[in-house]
Amino acid sequence: MTADKEKRRAISREAARRRRRVESDVFGDLARLLPLQPSVRAHLDKPSVIRLTLSYIRTQTLLRGKTGTKTPVQSSHTVKNGQVTEGGEEQRERDGERDVEEKKNKDVETLEETNMYLRVLEGFLVVLSTVGDIIFLSDNVSKYMGLTQTELMGHSIFEFTHPCDHEEIRNNLRLTAEEVWCGAKRDFVMRIKSALTHRGRSANLKSATWKVLHCQGRAKVCLTPSSVSCLVLTCQPLPLSHTLLSTHTFTSQHSMDMRFTYCDQRVALLLGYSPEELLGRSIYDLCHTLDTNCLTKNHLNLCFKSQSVSGQYRMLVKGGGYVWVESHSAVIPSVRPSKSRPSGHQPLCILCVTYVLSGVEEPTLQLSLEQTGHRYMR
Repeated sequence: MTADKEKRRAISREAARRRRRVESDVFGDLARLLPLQPSVRAHLDKPSVIRLTLSYIRTQTLLRGKTGTKTPVQSSHTVKNGQVTEGGEEQRERDGERDVEEKKNKDVETLEETNMYLRVLEGFLVVLSTVGDIIFLSDNVSKYMGLTQTELMGHSIFEFTHPCDHEEIRNNLRLTAEEVWCGAKRDFVMRIKSALTHRGRSANLKSATWKVLHCQGRAKVCLTPSSVSCLVLTCQPLPLSHTLLSTHTFTSQHSMDMRFTYCDQRVALLLGYSPEELLGRSIYDLCHTLDTNCLTKNHLNLCFKSQSVSGQYRMLVKGGGYVWVESHSAVIPSVRPSKSRPSGHQPLCILCVTYVLSGVEEPTLQLSLEQTGHRYMR
């Protein structure tokens, strides 16, 4: 009886070993099909293989869109290859080698073009499903977040974003009936985990900090059951390292209620106001009335997220008219007390970098009382 039990156990162990071996072979074959570097595939565990496989399947479904799968035309190719000609086998081999070489050259050109677009973008590309799953990420995400493409794809965006931003992200993922039939643009700011240290090295995710991203894009709505609806976004970090060499840029400092406490001299050339004229005035006084909501949204983002980008709005010019501008802003924290100022704290302030995007429009139009005193001469 004991011998029979041992025999059954041995058979059971061998069957289990065989199942694990078959399972490992299946996962190995599946991993080799993923469009990843061999060094990356070698370190993938089974859950990661499943997660990435599902992400790439959804990506392929998304790229097909409404057109569905294309039926390959094989009949003429088969007849061509089946022709009986002198040296036909050698000709087919040469054609095959030429096709492989052309495919390699085309892949290299495509990769170079993609890298060029990503460098111009100064950010990374992300595709989100309507429930927040990360369908796709461009591989340069590690440059900005310290996390690799394979670590993030297939996960939910809510696992890596600040809890206070989840409601805003859900609102942008939600598609209304009107947006199904017209283009649905998205423009918002969110905080996301970054494993990059100040020296540019990748740290542990547990010690990650929050990085503010400016996300712009459009919702892609697919009506066919075989495809998926998603949000295609470009994400750019918002550091205060903007290049100020352009003559169409000026910096300003504000109190927390957006009143000017400092402005550089370039504002005189761009808007006609001297820095002294702006001190103590609110930036809302210089904003076009129709663009007040744009500034209000930017102000709220600054209060809650410490960094923001305003989007394009109109700023009034001294003497009449307006120019289109965009402001990149950040909250500067208070200064710690020192020996020279043991009891005083420097209050919080807002630093803005404003880009003037146009010339003066409607120069004879006066939209506020401040514009009636003097004419702005270029």
